[in-house]
Amino acid sequence: MLTLDQAREISRRLGIPVHLLRFGSLGGEDPAKRRDFGKAIALALVPWPGPPGGDQSTAPTLNAITNAQRRLDAVTPARELARGVVPHVEMANRMLGQARGPRVAADVAAALSEAAGLAGWLHTDMCDHGTARFYYRLAADAACHAGHDLLAGYMLGSLAAFEIDTGDHAGGLGLIARAREQMAGENHPTPRAWLAAIEALGHASARGGERAADDAIERAGAAVEAGWGMTEPPWPWIFPFDQAKLAGYRALVFVRLGRSGDALAAFADSLVAPQPAPKQRAMIMLEVATAACQEGAGEKDTARIDEAFGLAAEALALGERYGSGRVIQRSRIFRRDYVGPVTSSVQAFDRRVHAIFP
Repeated sequence: MLTLDQAREISRRLGIPVHLLRFGSLGGEDPAKRRDFGKAIALALVPWPGPPGGDQSTAPTLNAITNAQRRLDAVTPARELARGVVPHVEMANRMLGQARGPRVAADVAAALSEAAGLAGWLHTDMCDHGTARFYYRLAADAACHAGHDLLAGYMLGSLAAFEIDTGDHAGGLGLIARAREQMAGENHPTPRAWLAAIEALGHASARGGERAADDAIERAGAAVEAGWGMTEPPWPWIFPFDQAKLAGYRALVFVRLGRSGDALAAFADSLVAPQPAPKQRAMIMLEVATAACQEGAGEKDTARIDEAFGLAAEALALGERYGSGRVIQRSRIFRRDYVGPVTSSVQAFDRRVHAIFP
C-alpha cells in the first residue's frame, strides 16, 4: 500500500499527472469503484493552492464586516461590540500574513487598519486607554504598510485626537505634524479642515495655547470655505467636514479656553447638523453643560447652573444606557471641576453618580 506522499513522489518522478494514475489491484475490481478511488486520490494529491483568505476577495469581505460593526457602534455598548471586533482584527492580521501578492497584501493591510481603528475607538469608549493606544498604533502602522497616505494620515490624526483627549497635548500635536506630512499631497478640504480642528483642540488644551488654537481653528474654517459645495469627501472619511462640524469644534475649543459665551453660541450653530449618535450626543451635552456652568458661575446664576447639571444628568443617563465608560468618566470630570454653589440639581447629580459608583 502506498502512502499519499509516496504516490505524489511517483507522479513527480514519472512526469505523469496525478489524475491519470490508477491505484489498487486490477484483478476483479469494479471499474466504477476504481475510477472513483482514482478521483479521490487525485483530489488528495493536487497541490494545495495556498492558505485560505489570501485572494482578492479577502479585503472586501473584511471591510464589509467592519462596516457592519461600525453601524452597530451607535446602539451597542462598546464592551459588547468589542467581543466581536477584537477577534475580527486578529483574523485580519492573520489574513495579512497569508495574502498572496503585493496588491492583495496592501488591500488587506488597509482593511486591517480600519478594523484596528474601530477597536481603538471602542476601547477609548471603555476608558481602556492602554489597549486603545495599541489598536490605534496598529491601525496607523497597517495603513502605512498599505501605502495609503490618506488612510495613514487619518489614523495618525485619530491617534492624535485620542492623545489630546487623554491629556498628552504635546504628543497629540506631534502626531498631527506627522499626519500632515503623510497627507502632504492631499488638497481636498475635509482632511485639511479636520486635522486643523484637532490641532486647535490640542493647543486649546495646553497652557498658553490660546493664540495657536485660534489660528488653527481659523485655518479649519478657511478649508471649509474653500470646499463649499463639495459633497463627497475622500475615503476613509464618510461625511464632509462642513460648517456644522466646524461649529462643534469651535465650541469645544472655546470651552477649553474658558470662553463660555463664544462656546454656547458655537454650540447653537452646530445644532443645524443631523442629530448625532447617542454616545456622541452625550459628549456634546456635557460640553454644553461645562460652558453653561462656566457662564453661570461667573454671573452667580443658579438657574443656569441648574440647567447645566440637568443637561449633564441626561448625558450621564445616556452613558449608563449605552455602557459608555467614556461618557460616564467625562461626567465625573465635569462634576469634579465644578466649584460653584451646591444647588438641588448638583445634589441630584451627585446622588446619580454615587449610585453608579457606590
